[in-house]
Parts: sequence; structure tokens; C-alpha cells
Amino acid sequence: MKSIRTRFRAYHLGAAGSSFSYFAGGHFTMIEGRLTDDSRHQVEREMETCGVDAADNLHITSWDSDHCNKYELAELLNLIQPRQIECPGYDPHKDYGHGEECLEMIAEYRSRRRNTGFVPVIKHITPAYIMGLEYASALAFNNMLYNPYHIVENANDNSTVQLFRKGSFNVLSLGDVEDPLIGARLRRCRIPCTEIDVMILAHHGADNGFTTKKFLRHLDPTVAICSSNYDNQHDHPRQEIRDLLHEEGIQLKTTKTGDVIVRSIDDHTGVYEVVNLKAKSTEVSSVGTFVSKKIDILDANGDALRQRYGARRRYPR
Repeated sequence: MKSIRTRFRAYHLGAAGSSFSYFAGGHFTMIEGRLTDDSRHQVEREMETCGVDAADNLHITSWDSDHCNKYELAELLNLIQPRQIECPGYDPHKDYGHGEECLEMIAEYRSRRRNTGFVPVIKHITPAYIMGLEYASALAFNNMLYNPYHIVENANDNSTVQLFRKGSFNVLSLGDVEDPLIGARLRRCRIPCTEIDVMILAHHGADNGFTTKKFLRHLDPTVAICSSNYDNQHDHPRQEIRDLLHEEGIQLKTTKTGDVIVRSIDDHTGVYEVVNLKAKSTEVSSVGTFVSKKIDILDANGDALRQRYGARRRYPR
């Protein structure tokens, strides 16, 4: 397998909401339009660690203010200077969330960057956009989009679902989806059921019928990530979800007291560390070592596909 230095980071915001980044093969993606006093320095540190001075992509899963905040987006855009922005494909509700104002900020950012030599690409992840994409082949590790397939009345179920799979471990981002039918569709997809290492819990780990035992057993992530703040007034993740994760042997990490960093180690071909930091510091609270589902994929030969769907090891030999 090709060596690809890979990092994922879940940022402690000091407030309700979500912020993540995924770095693989020299490409940096910021996930969600959030930036707080608690997270700004950590985002700067992460970009410096990754050796980038600009983001390749800003991926926003929802127009809700805990995913894209009008009071923070302009500063985030100025900090990471994304070359591409992936926006939710549904029309934001003018009375709920910050979507309309955030769209205006994105348009202003694009207009302003015309004078710097490049024009950022703005993509709206609509059902038509997803249906127009080519199907991914089993061994071509491109990112995959799985939602929205339809625009529905419940805005949470219009959240973008994406599998980030260009690195030596894969991360599934579920946004705020709630409908069990979306979960059932994911369970029927071969790639999510064989490749997910890290999963960002849907709707911050809410017990709303989406995250079920059947869902977890089919997708079988090794690590589940949940965004929560100090006060955790919404009780994320709910105890019912914690119990399910424990029963299925899935490691739970939250940002309640500090960032969570997942990073490839050794030769960057499948072994990775999960590190929980203490708030606003580089001091480690806990660390564990795991093995990516990709580690058993051989170079292109007849045995590769058979080995890919065989039993896997969660921990290094």
C-alpha cells in the first residue's frame, strides 16, 4: 500500500458545535464553518504541522449555526483561505440557522479572491450533483458522497454525508442526519461497510433512532468521535449511544475537554494513533494505537479483493 501521511483532528470549541480537519497526501480539508477563541490556535497549529498555508477544501455539512456560524465564518475563511468550498445543497431557512448570511460571506470571499490569482470553486452538494458523480471503483480511493439523495422537509436529513478515504485511514462524516432510511442506505453500500476507521457520530451522538446496533455492526468503525463542550448541556453523546458503542467494542472519543487527533504512524500505511489532548494544550490525556482496514490491501493482484473483505485486525500485531 502506498505510504500516505494522514491526520484527522476534532477541535475543542469551548462551545456547542463541531469542527474537524482531514489531511491526506498533502491535501488539507476543513470540515464545518466554525472557529472560536479556543480553536483558532489549534487550527493554526494543525496547518503548520501539516505543512500547508491554505486549505484545499472547506466542507460544510449543514447550515445550522453549530456547523456554520455567521459570526465565525469570515474569520475562518481569512485564516484557511480555501481553494474550494463544498456547501450544503439545500436552501437555508431564513428563520433558523445562519445559512443565508453564510452564503453571502462565501460569495464575498470568492469575489475578493479574484484579485489574488485564483477563484475559489464553490460546489453545492445537491442530489443532482451527487447523481452526476462517477461511481468509485473499489481500489480508487476517492472521497465518496452519500447524502442528500433527496431534499426533504427535515433540514437535518439534508446534511452532507461524506467518506474521506484518500489517506491511510478513512473518516466518515455524517452531519446531522436522523432518518433511519439514510442509515439503511449506508448499510447497503459496500465501501462504507468495509473501509470506515473513524466515524463522526451523527447529530453529535443524539439518540434519535439513526445510530442503532444494526448500523454500527454493519459499518463497524474502530473509533467514534463526538463533539461536545464543557457544559455538554445536550448530553452528547447520549448514554444509550455510549452503551451501544461499548457493546460493539467501538472506542469513543469526545472533544469535551480537549482536541482529538488521529494520525498515521510508522510508515503511514495503516497503523494510526488516536490521541486525546487536554484543553488548550499539547498535554496528552490518553492515547491508543489501531490498524486501518486498508492495511491488508495488497498491490494490485488477484488476491487483493478477496483479502479486502476478509477478517481484519483492530490492533497491531
